[in-house]
Amino acid sequence: MPAYSEEEIIAGCRKKNRTFQEHLYKVYYSMYLKVCARYAKNMMDAEQLLNDGFLKIFTQIDKFNNVGSFAGWMHRIMVNTCLDYLKSNYLKQEMVMHVNALPPEETNLSVSNYGLENIEFKEMVQIIQSLPAMTRTVFNLFVFEGFNHKEIGQQLDITISTSSWHVHQARNILQKKIKDSKQKTKTYEAK
Repeated sequence: MPAYSEEEIIAGCRKKNRTFQEHLYKVYYSMYLKVCARYAKNMMDAEQLLNDGFLKIFTQIDKFNNVGSFAGWMHRIMVNTCLDYLKSNYLKQEMVMHVNALPPEETNLSVSNYGLENIEFKEMVQIIQSLPAMTRTVFNLFVFEGFNHKEIGQQLDITISTSSWHVHQARNILQKKIKDSKQKTKTYEAK
């Protein structure tokens, strides 16, 4: 596949040239699939979100005004596509959660970097996908997208303390699952 400059790709996509659209899709496919997988319930949903995001990119590419990076602009579209999906009426029921109090401090667990280094990306995505929808969404926005609790609250129409609770809950669940995964790995290695 010939290498095109970013400017050529953008110009080609603005002209709705299928060759440039296909090239853009192939170049960014795996990077944005990983983003979508963090928000989706499963890989089939992640692929659908990815395709929906690319459709938005192709139909809205004229709105990219060459301020900031093109990859950053596309990333924002992918994240917003995922958030729109999670805000849809279909998933709203799954995301509703009432939190009356912040979690107790003694639930803090720590996992060594060794545990994180030995977990494959695919396994980590599966662990993240296993989180409840709202907890997964808040965790992704906080950890991967860099949103603060106030911004998350505004995006998802929840309180700051609820956002904080979801991040704390996600960390506890993930730490436990990583620890369990580490123990399973040790058991397999011992056999």
